Amino acid sequence: MTKNFQIVFFGTPDFAVPSLTKLIYGGHRVAMVVTQPDRPRGRGQKTLPTPIKQAALELGLTVYQPNSVNTNDFYEKVLETAPDYFVVVAFGQIFSEKLLKIPQKGAINVHASLLPKYRGAAPIQWALINGERETGVTTMLMEKKMDAGDILLSSATPIESFDNAESLHDRLADIGAKLLLDTLTALEKNEVHPKPQEHSHATFAPMLKKEDSHIDWKQPTDKIESLIRAMAPKPGAFTFHENKRLKIFKAMPAPSEKNAIPGTVLKGFENEIRVASGQDEALSILEIQCGSGKRMKISDFLRGNSIPPGSTLS
Repeated sequence: MTKNFQIVFFGTPDFAVPSLTKLIYGGHRVAMVVTQPDRPRGRGQKTLPTPIKQAALELGLTVYQPNSVNTNDFYEKVLETAPDYFVVVAFGQIFSEKLLKIPQKGAINVHASLLPKYRGAAPIQWALINGERETGVTTMLMEKKMDAGDILLSSATPIESFDNAESLHDRLADIGAKLLLDTLTALEKNEVHPKPQEHSHATFAPMLKKEDSHIDWKQPTDKIESLIRAMAPKPGAFTFHENKRLKIFKAMPAPSEKNAIPGTVLKGFENEIRVASGQDEALSILEIQCGSGKRMKISDFLRGNSIPPGSTLS
């Protein structure tokens, strides 16, 4: 029978919730849940609990929200729990070496990529942006350098043509939760041995900047369509028409005209916005949002809005 470990869990967003839930229902003892402080979110900027805080309270767990995990007060509080492991899933703070030495057996991180590829804050989005055919989840032992620790287990999944950031996020969150339990079981049975990463093969997935979502119509269609999927549903890939921001959530490749200027709305397509892209290609927009309006199908959008052929998107 597998031992049930004493764990301090660190996590913040929705991605971490399945892992926390699996630990509890897998019989492990979560002595403390640590998450980021509550912050204003959404249009109304209302202060809301983090997804992990909400899940932890529903499970009856103790929650701490330090501004920094590297204070002496927090160190002493964690030390009192005598954890076997730290489990860290998309937490959002860097740990000191002193803190990482507390758990008796180690600190495990669940990361949404096949390391050493896509170290960093946005591995799901960058895998989509770069047109990867496969991604996955890796469990690793933590060290001070970000996402560079020894690998324990990994689990791969194909990136399907219909995947966007939301669908891939949800699938990887579930894969990560199962992989976490498999990792704890394998460690207890001495069936897994930490393997150093090939650091020379590392690639990086930095936090997204606003300009990363801006569509460059000179790019080939597959690049633009990959960007749109990577930014859906949030923050949304965007372009401009007459100084109005348009967010595009779904599109598909379509035939184009020879020598059409990238960004030009092509003529001859009723109930469709077909836009020329690089390499004499085009993209047909399927779902769109204007300004602060609603996301809608292109046919619904065109009933109340006009982007005539010959217009330029930039």
